[in-house]
Amino acid sequence: MAFLADSLKRIKPSATIAVSDKARALKAAGRNVIGLGAGEPDFDTPDNIKQAAVAAIAAGKTKYTAVDGIPELKDAIVAKFKRENGLTYKPSQISVGTGGKQVLYNALMATINPGDEVIVPAPYWVSYPEMVALAGGEPVPVVCTAQHGFKLQPDALEKAITPKTKWLILNSPSNPTGAAYTRAELKALTDVLVRHPHVWVMTDDMYEHLVYDAFEFTTPAQVEPRLFERTLTVNGVSKAYCMTGWRIGYAGGPEPLIKAMATIQSQSTSNPSSISQWASVEALNGPQDFIAANNAVFRERRDLVVAMLNQAKGIDCPRPEGAFYVYPSCAGTMGRTTPSGKTLATDEDFVTELLEAEGVAVVHGSAFGLGPAFRISYATKTSDLEDACTRIQRFCAGLK
Repeated sequence: MAFLADSLKRIKPSATIAVSDKARALKAAGRNVIGLGAGEPDFDTPDNIKQAAVAAIAAGKTKYTAVDGIPELKDAIVAKFKRENGLTYKPSQISVGTGGKQVLYNALMATINPGDEVIVPAPYWVSYPEMVALAGGEPVPVVCTAQHGFKLQPDALEKAITPKTKWLILNSPSNPTGAAYTRAELKALTDVLVRHPHVWVMTDDMYEHLVYDAFEFTTPAQVEPRLFERTLTVNGVSKAYCMTGWRIGYAGGPEPLIKAMATIQSQSTSNPSSISQWASVEALNGPQDFIAANNAVFRERRDLVVAMLNQAKGIDCPRPEGAFYVYPSCAGTMGRTTPSGKTLATDEDFVTELLEAEGVAVVHGSAFGLGPAFRISYATKTSDLEDACTRIQRFCAGLK
């Protein structure tokens, strides 16, 4: 359609949202479908957070707020960064947006010029390269194999940096793989970045609290203070606090960048929901004990899913350190034929046939930049996960 902008040709719709939509449509049509595509906890938002929202409504805190966050929330974020990450920010160095996605998008829109390059380790969250492209930049995917735990290696980072590189986007624990960088692994990467002062670091720490087996989370500006002035540390309340629909993300970074991001936001959405902001103040300042309780359940589910998928013929599922995803390889099923006569040539074939035959909705790995694989979100009830994994085993066993 000639009426639409050319920039739309640079981007693809979100594959993860597409899978969830398709699963919903099949369910509505009466199919028994287990949707493992969406990246959101199945736990409810804790009551104290809900009550803070109710209290905010009752107190009439329902008006426009400062464009990039109320002072009380910025103070809570400053305290969180100090308490949990050893990072010292002023409120003027904090940005609050409508979800982490808007914060990332604002930062890219505020900094990218045509031809600027952004290094994106693959597998990546589907939105990173698309947001870079929409901002007029060039995403530079760097493949990180299962052999290296799906983590960016220092030599690969060094090789990817050019005079045009503006950002490295780092996501740990990762969506889609659940891979998390140790302090030593981050130090090896930050050593490379120190040598390239024109490269900035955008670190997406959204899954910070979802780590298992005594893994210790660290973030780049904490590991290498020399990078503090060129790091945007992004986080949010969606995952750890079970607040996906409340839509609050935030970041700490250099004041000129934060100010530029506020300018973008002032001419797009303006402030995030006032009610969600007050709920987030309570989330960050209130009791945190439910996080460990939720994590114990997530860890059990991870172990169940990894064990069951590794019993499926042609599937190889690594065990991740964090988040609530697994990223199994389905390379062993390629070239095989389904009972309906379809030969599997790609991971997209695999997930399409799995959905048709067994009613299990997962996302194909090539959407995240590395296949043949698929992503499963295990943030759903344990009985559904068990049923889904049994169906995947059955599907794989039926391949000729």
